[in-house]
Amino acid sequence: MATKIEVSPCGDSALRVTVVGTDTDDVWKAVHRLAGWLNRGAIQPTVSAVPTYDAVLVEFDPYHTTAEAITSHIGIWDTLPEQDEPVRSGVIDVPVLFGGDAGPDLGWVADVIGEPVARVIELVCAKEHLIRCLGGPAASAMTDGPDFPVPVPRLATPRLRVPPGAISVAGRQLVIGPVAAPSGWRQIGRTPLDILRTDAEVVVPYRPGDRVRFLPVDQAGYDGLLGTPMRYRHDD
Repeated sequence: MATKIEVSPCGDSALRVTVVGTDTDDVWKAVHRLAGWLNRGAIQPTVSAVPTYDAVLVEFDPYHTTAEAITSHIGIWDTLPEQDEPVRSGVIDVPVLFGGDAGPDLGWVADVIGEPVARVIELVCAKEHLIRCLGGPAASAMTDGPDFPVPVPRLATPRLRVPPGAISVAGRQLVIGPVAAPSGWRQIGRTPLDILRTDAEVVVPYRPGDRVRFLPVDQAGYDGLLGTPMRYRHDD
């Protein structure tokens, strides 16, 4: 395969498995294939495998196995042909109210990238954004960012509370926050959709490999959609 893996300890009951390669998309796909293989029970008693951009956190029960045994099993995967299931990809349409109280950093971002506010919104909505991984808190959707000409710096002092549904950018990434939480990212808008599912086994309606498409709405459109559950485009 075009990538290789490096395993390092992460405390007493976890390993960090880093996928090394020159193509970022190949690395990301390999990370998620490995996580899927582990989470389907390829190694027992693996507790969980959490994929990120270029690594997988593998948690295990140290009373029943060892880091050395887990590492040996993971080495088997590194020699297997790429026969695993492809990363799933559904599409979610996400209406967004940009600017104002919903997006207090929109004008600032426009100044940083040297474009009018309308152009910032156009770039955010111009393409589908791939969800690369789920981050904190509460499985925030971390996606590829808009095609801005320069990366966007974070806030010098993070806000203590950003509301649920915040759409924010930093660097060359974009994030959808399902819950109210502190954040140093630049908030450019907010979706009226209800994201977090506290009464369901799967707490958010997306996972890595899915894509989101942002659609601008005005205040009336936002108010009319407030509380609507987030779901895939073709769900009934």
